[in-house]
Amino acid sequence: MKDFFFNILRGIVVGLSNVIPGVSGGTMMVSMGIYDKLILVLTHFIKRFKEAVKLLVPILIGMILAIAIFAKVFSEVLFPKFPLQTNLFFIGLILGGLPVIFRKVKGRKIKLSYILSFAVFFVLVVASATLGGGDSATTAVSFSFLNMLKLFAVGVISAATMVIPGVSGSMIMMVLGYYNVIIDTITAFINALKDMNVSAMLDTFVVLVPFGLGVAIGIVLVAKLIEFVLKKYTMIAYWAIIGLIVASPFAILILMDVGTFGVVEMATGIVLLAAGFFISLKLGDKN
Repeated sequence: MKDFFFNILRGIVVGLSNVIPGVSGGTMMVSMGIYDKLILVLTHFIKRFKEAVKLLVPILIGMILAIAIFAKVFSEVLFPKFPLQTNLFFIGLILGGLPVIFRKVKGRKIKLSYILSFAVFFVLVVASATLGGGDSATTAVSFSFLNMLKLFAVGVISAATMVIPGVSGSMIMMVLGYYNVIIDTITAFINALKDMNVSAMLDTFVVLVPFGLGVAIGIVLVAKLIEFVLKKYTMIAYWAIIGLIVASPFAILILMDVGTFGVVEMATGIVLLAAGFFISLKLGDKN
């Protein structure tokens, strides 16, 4: 029961990360200490069915809670009103995962290929944040076969960025112009569900069904690719992940629009950074 509860908490963190631009859901999976296990059960779902259900169900519950309840609070209240403190909290969550991943490379001789792997992926994340920091247009979606294909493709791309540490899926969706469409449609579906408005729920399926299918297929395909890389190039892969994690706070700071801030904002921000680090560290240790 304790594991179930902690996995719900992990799911909430991952869910929030996947809807907040600049924050990587994959990075949070690493920080929460569940990345390797998730890749394993996703790529061997049938063979490890009981293990997969035990891990995935509470995480999915947490992600749904995050999207349904907390995502709006973060995106509409905390980020606009307390950008420095909120961003520092997420940076703390990210940094709290470093001890978990460092244990995987501890005691191994550092090779040039590991350093290059770290450097390449560090630069990729920082560069993507620098290039993707501007405003993005919102794509209008109407019912047509072409739009269904586009939404399916966006789902596949979003799934890839959700699974790969250091890459912000929501930021990529903003660049593609589908972020507001997806978030608004999910919100509309949740509101319709609360009101038990079947007609309004069915209206959202035009967007959610093709996008959801793309996400499901994309997650499995990318998970299989990552499993192959982790098996064949284990240390190079882990050093790449470390590069992605270390770069993520820089990416968040690049994208952060805080304006001016005083001593109180900085002090509370540091406290929240420490809190985020502690939460991530404890959730990682509990795994």
